[in-house]
Amino acid sequence: MDFITPIIQAFAQAWWLFAIPAVLGLLFALLALPAVKGYLGEWVVRVSARRLLDPDTYVPLHNVTLRTRDGTTQVDHVIVSPFGIFVIETKNMGGWIFGGEREPQWTQKIFRKTFRFQNPLRQNYKHVKAVEEILGVPSDTVHSVVVFMGDSRFKTPMPPNVTKGLGYIRHIKSFHERVFAEEQVRGLVSDLESGRMRPSMETHRNHVSNLKKRADPTAERACPACGSPMVIRNVRRGARAGQQFWGCSGYPKCRVTQEIG
Repeated sequence: MDFITPIIQAFAQAWWLFAIPAVLGLLFALLALPAVKGYLGEWVVRVSARRLLDPDTYVPLHNVTLRTRDGTTQVDHVIVSPFGIFVIETKNMGGWIFGGEREPQWTQKIFRKTFRFQNPLRQNYKHVKAVEEILGVPSDTVHSVVVFMGDSRFKTPMPPNVTKGLGYIRHIKSFHERVFAEEQVRGLVSDLESGRMRPSMETHRNHVSNLKKRADPTAERACPACGSPMVIRNVRRGARAGQQFWGCSGYPKCRVTQEIG
């Protein structure tokens, strides 16, 4: 009697029962990757901005890469409106979040594990300044907004511009004073579109390469203003005393500085 054939036939008919756990395992592994989590968080902001903000008033731009004096900076979202320009940094994180507005690093706690990450307000500061520079607008018309997606919870008081979930929509809508006319809004959007680098994988790779170079204290770099070598210096006074930064070797004739990282 042939016992093998019925077994093979049964397996062939029910192969998907064995494949589903493997596929689900692969899917969960992909969703846990930082790059995928980051993309999903940005996608939620992209979709919610389109659905919850009046398109006749608020014009969103996404994944905006701008040239800076020390390379490039990549902005998750920029929303241009008559009430101001909102520069949005997105974080898709879980666990408890601890941080202060002036602290260089914040803390994420997931059960007994602790992780440190750069203060997103400081991270977004460079984005804000890049937008200000390319548009030539007053600094009080450009607003930094940080959005935490995922199942994270704030365990320390946060400023109003650090939001959770769709709270960023309420924060943006809390600005009621018009600072730009409609034709100015159209001009600002046009300037951003023409000033940004073309969204592509090559642009993203070049940006990541620039980030690694800026974070490498051994990498040689030239002053973007005068071409002299940049050297690492220490802050001597103030709240940032002891921290390092890149300074032009032509100082005091050239006073260009850059952050490390």
